[in-house]
Amino acid sequence: MPRTPEQFGTWVRRFRPATENGVRLVCLPHAGGSASFYYALSKALTPSVDVLAVQYPGRQDRRHEPNIDSLPELADRIFEVTRHLDDDRPLALFGHSMGAVLAYEVALRMRDAGLPTPVRLFASGRRAPSRDRDERLHLGSDAELLAEVRRLGGPHAALLAEPDVRDMIMPAIRSDYRAVENYRCASGQRLRCPVTVLTGDSDPRVSIDEATAWEEHTTGPTEVEVFPGGHFFLLDQNARLAGLLADRLVRRTVGTRPEARV
Repeated sequence: MPRTPEQFGTWVRRFRPATENGVRLVCLPHAGGSASFYYALSKALTPSVDVLAVQYPGRQDRRHEPNIDSLPELADRIFEVTRHLDDDRPLALFGHSMGAVLAYEVALRMRDAGLPTPVRLFASGRRAPSRDRDERLHLGSDAELLAEVRRLGGPHAALLAEPDVRDMIMPAIRSDYRAVENYRCASGQRLRCPVTVLTGDSDPRVSIDEATAWEEHTTGPTEVEVFPGGHFFLLDQNARLAGLLADRLVRRTVGTRPEARV
């Protein structure tokens, strides 16, 4: 029998009940992020889509647990927690920034375990896994890492001005940056599901070429959707984003080729 999200304890959050037997969307946060980042998206998609958000160790109600600074290890843990969630309905994966790479790695683990292929992978705010950059922010000072977080305009950027909040959040941010900056994908690993790539037109972390390169990581169709905004474009584009997700998940629209749409 499949387990319900409530049986996964600290790892999985369902903010709103889903009353329809539609697709289940598992959402993975960005570096330093938490499950609550997806509350607004959950509200917009309920009840058509059952939105679940993953809560990493080391933040909010899990702040006393040690952070996991290895992306493959974190993907292993998330896979073990969520591997039975698609037993009773189709499952899709959504990840933003670091979460996009985690979603890709979890999907690979599903493939290798012989589990049903996700109906779609949404990769938001992240270049393709094969497009490396020499980034070492996790080795810098707190001031340097904070400057980057503020530059990207994340949801917790303003809170970092408060020393108590900063001291609580910084270990998770540094650990996540270490995990994603040290990550290197294995060559030749391809999914079989459709991939929808979401990117902001002024995101300093993702070029259109880097976004389009996601097509190299699946044998399924790939599409690129470009939104106005920077790295956290989805904060201001929640309604449009929810509409796109509903279109792909409820009506099951499938792209046929990589294309940029503004």
